[in-house]
Amino acid sequence: MLLVLDVGNTNIVFGVFDADNLKTHFRISTSRARTSDEYGNLVISLLKYANIKQDDITNVIISTVVPPLTDNLAHMAWKYFKCKALFVDPGVKTGLNIKYENPKEVGADRIVNAVAGYSIYGGPLIIVDFGTATTFCAVTEKGEYLGGAIAPGINISVEALFRMAAKLSRVQLIKPEKVIGRNTVESMQSGIYYGYVGQVDGIVRRIKKEMGGNPKVIATGGLAQLIAIESETIEELTPLLTLEGLRIVYNKNV
Repeated sequence: MLLVLDVGNTNIVFGVFDADNLKTHFRISTSRARTSDEYGNLVISLLKYANIKQDDITNVIISTVVPPLTDNLAHMAWKYFKCKALFVDPGVKTGLNIKYENPKEVGADRIVNAVAGYSIYGGPLIIVDFGTATTFCAVTEKGEYLGGAIAPGINISVEALFRMAAKLSRVQLIKPEKVIGRNTVESMQSGIYYGYVGQVDGIVRRIKKEMGGNPKVIATGGLAQLIAIESETIEELTPLLTLEGLRIVYNKNV
């Protein structure tokens, strides 16, 4: 079985594939303080919950945007699963033609998303990933990765509002029933939610205009579903797109 890990700044999402079938997946918090042993035991215990044995894992692939964790995760894969982990870096085959000015600057998660999106939906394509940052990626009909946009994630924006405005408190991130809030909490929820939906739709429309044609718009990431229900531009919701991309990239490199 193949263990895939997508390491973000806030969360690590990992899962196990048996051939093309995703058997299980989990989300844990990212911590630079955790050792390889702590990560190893945490992953093993969660896999055990899903009735997957440690010895069932025969291969490991990792995409990470947190460089300080690279060595720890590589050591975890070797010590606990007897695998030399494949990391998604500029030397890995993806099948995409990267048109970024400096391909090494593109986050591994963005590349993996593009690989999965293009494999599943074809092109042209716009991928919106709701993570710590919200990323927008443009892929042409020929499989060319053009680049995109990076915006602060919703939780970053909420935290900044709370810290910088002394009289405002933290609020639950939900879809309000009305745009016009009748109290401070409702007003904050409205501004955060509908403001973010507007941002997503606005950026997507501008990317579409630059690309030309009618690219398909798909969304992934932890908060994708919340935004997609109100968005006028998001067409498909694929929450585990990155894990699928890791599987596809691994198969291209073995």
